[in-house]
Amino acid sequence: MATDLAKFAEKHGVKYFMISFTDLFGGQRAKLVPARAIGDMQEDGAGFAGFATWLDLTPAHPDMLAVPDPEAVIILPWNKEIAWVPANCVMEGEPVEQAPRNVLRRVIKEAAAEGMHVKTGIEAEFFLLTPSGDQISDEYDTAAKPCYDQQAFMRRLEVIREISDHMLELGWNPYQNDHEDANGQWEMNWDFDDALRTADKHSFFKFMAKCVAEKHGYRATFMPKPIEGLTGNGCHAHISVWDAPGAKSKTNVFAGEGEGQTGELGLSERGKHFLGGIMKHASALAAITNPTVNSYKRINAPRTSSGATWAPNTVTWTGNNRTHMVRVPGPGRFELRLPDGAANPYLLQAVIIAAGLSGIRSKADPGKRHDIDMYAEGHKVRGAPKLPLNMLDALREYDKDKGLKEAMGAEFSAAYLKMKHEEWNDYVSHFSAWEKANTLDI
Repeated sequence: MATDLAKFAEKHGVKYFMISFTDLFGGQRAKLVPARAIGDMQEDGAGFAGFATWLDLTPAHPDMLAVPDPEAVIILPWNKEIAWVPANCVMEGEPVEQAPRNVLRRVIKEAAAEGMHVKTGIEAEFFLLTPSGDQISDEYDTAAKPCYDQQAFMRRLEVIREISDHMLELGWNPYQNDHEDANGQWEMNWDFDDALRTADKHSFFKFMAKCVAEKHGYRATFMPKPIEGLTGNGCHAHISVWDAPGAKSKTNVFAGEGEGQTGELGLSERGKHFLGGIMKHASALAAITNPTVNSYKRINAPRTSSGATWAPNTVTWTGNNRTHMVRVPGPGRFELRLPDGAANPYLLQAVIIAAGLSGIRSKADPGKRHDIDMYAEGHKVRGAPKLPLNMLDALREYDKDKGLKEAMGAEFSAAYLKMKHEEWNDYVSHFSAWEKANTLDI
């Protein structure tokens, strides 16, 4: 039986609900609804003009209604009179097929029909910057190799601990926090979960990190490459498939002794084929996992000041080795290191499932395992595709991948490609200081 949000508000002292949805560009949109009105909103949804957000809609479209998912409600740990609740977008009684949470829900349903229940965990890296966003917030965080820097951690302890305390209170089971590889960069980890729950948590985590940072006078950013010369913000995804959703799951169907090089690392045949789907669709995948112009300054970056980018540039997989696009750190799961901090929480999960499901259906082979340092010896690899060099190349790869486009949904794919091409055109029409500096005297 679905949670009654009006009774939930009365029980927990909630005065307002923030009904939230995520648009195609990853922007979080919300209305603040008094608890007294939540009964009707739970039934009918909160009305939005879809054109006013990054969705492929016009001013002439009727109201888009964001219907809250009561099972995903979260009370804000820093303001307990407000509850955040993600919503599913509908229009005239039908799902808005391009809406990211709807895309994910549909793909999850398809996978479940084939006995696959995907669980994921993500590593959402972020920087703490000054409010203007032009420099890191800690002027003393200047080490050449700042990863795990204990003193730098203590100077931002109040922010990181507060976010971690909130996750503990929410029952997310956070298990580690660290200063990451760039000056001013952080990573916080919590337990893996069903794909939709991970996407909701990912979405809320970004909201929470930004709110807590602002409270302390800083600005949290998940921008892929906010500071030139430093390591960028990744959003690595750890992926496994189980026999049932939630607490009902008993068996990791990725775990087992399959054949060949994947079997040697503890992946079953289904695990191998799911990985094969990721490898098969990797170049197109980048349009979703690395969705901005700035994204390609992370995955195609020169060596950073710390010594390594920690980001891939070639479609390869390996064992427990962080220099490849996919790492298999142990039996029963693998880590996709391609996504960055700008990835839409819902589309990230959807495209992983869609590519993996394609791989299982076609019994895709992931190809040869490469057990080398790709940063030092990548030139030795023959036949492995390079990842797209920019957003336009990624969009073209996605457009060519008919199978992945169909798996993500025709309406979504058309809307996403249209709006992302418009974004690219806006970018290339921008007159930059670089152009003037390099062309003025030609």
